[in-house]
Amino acid sequence: MEKIIIDLKERYAKILDELKELNQFLFENPELGLKEVKARDKHCELLSKNGFFVEKGYCGIETAFLANYVAKNPGPRIAYLVEYDALPEIGHGCGHNILGVTSVAAGILLREFVNIYGGEVLVIGTPAEETDGAKVKMVKEGAFNNIDVAMIVHPTSGNIHLRSSSSQAMEALQFTFRGKTSHAAGAPHLGINALDGVITLFNTINALRQQILPTDRVHGIITKGGEAANIIPDLAVANFYVISRNKKELDILLKKVLNCANGAAVSTGTTLEIENYETSFLDLITNKTLMEVYEESLKDIGVEKMENSEDSGSTDAGDVSHVCATIHPYMPLYKDVISHSRELAECTVEDGAYKGMEEAVLALAVTGVKLLKNTKLLDEIKLEFSNR
Repeated sequence: MEKIIIDLKERYAKILDELKELNQFLFENPELGLKEVKARDKHCELLSKNGFFVEKGYCGIETAFLANYVAKNPGPRIAYLVEYDALPEIGHGCGHNILGVTSVAAGILLREFVNIYGGEVLVIGTPAEETDGAKVKMVKEGAFNNIDVAMIVHPTSGNIHLRSSSSQAMEALQFTFRGKTSHAAGAPHLGINALDGVITLFNTINALRQQILPTDRVHGIITKGGEAANIIPDLAVANFYVISRNKKELDILLKKVLNCANGAAVSTGTTLEIENYETSFLDLITNKTLMEVYEESLKDIGVEKMENSEDSGSTDAGDVSHVCATIHPYMPLYKDVISHSRELAECTVEDGAYKGMEEAVLALAVTGVKLLKNTKLLDEIKLEFSNR
């Protein structure tokens, strides 16, 4: 592998200025989920320049894209996932600018080796991870059905690479309570207070917390609670995230939360509507064999230390992991910053971030080369996936 790694480093050095230029552009032009037109176009422009066939509007999602390169000879289909949506007000506080550039760079590096060993490299643009989670729709559309492995590396605080572990299954629920308006002082007995329904929901969920798993999470906000203090509100709305370690545990928790909501409606005389206000995510199932290959690849390029990551948060990459072997490790930004902050956004264009990016790009590419060369290794990954 030593000669291959030298080759990869040389190829990376040749495109580094373009990668930095793309990352800086994304940093300076943050776009919210499903509005990432500039980001989509810039990613596609660089991939097209490097020999990829590009399809915009992939799976019927305007800001999604598929860029692929198919060799003459058959072989593994290896996908690198790209995210590029920003956060409201603080821009790329989750680092999706450098995340996307990392995946694009890995795809470009692997392209030449697909020519040598056969197969296909895909770079898939997946918008709106922070909100609507385009990967969920793309999974339903079959975008990942025939892919052998999918990889994505997320930036994180600190100076140590972190292993892919798991993410939590999440359901995003909106509870709409409806009642009847009346004068709050003059004729309260003629009204039905929708806000009482929401408040009762919060209270019953708070009482429920003693009986749920330590790993479960239920948290929400009131988005509508009335117009004036002297009018009994006929409409009140609360948005909740209901989160658990996996789909099985989430289904149990959901049943309890829905009972709380229905009980709140009955006890307050309100009517209740329940719907999803954002896309819900499945839990991430890390393919351990693939993760071991990635960790070995980091060591091959000189990164000796890697630690476990904590299981927290949710990602639409979880849905991908239910249909093909997937990993979601973390690359360091080589700076201690808080996630979803302006400080994190700013450090994604600093030297430390580019150090972490280079390490992740090379590890992703080396992993890809190993899978192209070693069909037995790929068989082991696919066997683990089928037995998960």
